[in-house]
Amino acid sequence: MKVKPLGDRVLIQPLEAKEKTKGGILLPDTAKERPQEGKVIAVGEGKKNDEGKLVALSVKVGDVVLYGKYSSTEITVDGEEYLVVREDDIVAVVS
Repeated sequence: MKVKPLGDRVLIQPLEAKEKTKGGILLPDTAKERPQEGKVIAVGEGKKNDEGKLVALSVKVGDVVLYGKYSSTEITVDGEEYLVVREDDIVAVVS
């Protein structure tokens, strides 16, 4: 199944939660924080401005991005977990 986000929405595959801390302590599943970093899988066509013109999104497929902790909608497609977020909720592109 192929998913195409609408408008200014972005489909993100979250990166795995870290297994251990920088100090080397292993984290159990209950202590892992929800990741806020993911890879862009698909983007919508853009957002319309006040004049009705389409403004393209600034992120593209393949970018690794940081997004707000509670600003996403979780979906499952073909057994894979994805997030749908608005472009405004993307904080940064990681290079």
